[in-house]
Amino acid sequence: MCQIFISADPDLYRSRSRSLRLHGMATSIRLENMFWKVLEEIGARDGMSVARLITRLYDELMEAGGDGANFTSFLRVCCGRYLALQLAGRIPADRSIPIRSLDPQFVLAAEAAGGVSRLRRPGNNAATPAPR
Repeated sequence: MCQIFISADPDLYRSRSRSLRLHGMATSIRLENMFWKVLEEIGARDGMSVARLITRLYDELMEAGGDGANFTSFLRVCCGRYLALQLAGRIPADRSIPIRSLDPQFVLAAEAAGGVSRLRRPGNNAATPAPR
């Protein structure tokens, strides 16, 4: 089992800091390269830079009454959920489909129905609900 994980490219788990401004305040965020790559993919789907995506996530988290005290952990969870929702067939693997075009209720229904851990069955896509 461990060989599957320990054979990962070491660059994926190497940490890197990026500086950005959140509402005029300079800040630095340190994440592993794998998470930066996922954030780049998410942002690119909607034509956003990583800095703009992070600012938007921060703003929406604050508007929803979330706790930004451990924001880097929040970003890691966002990346994990994005990948899990893709595996569940709720977010299309086709990167040309913007996230903003998806129906949030459909995407999140996988979690409400028992989690995103269920893999999608062949033939299903994110445009149709997964069979129960």
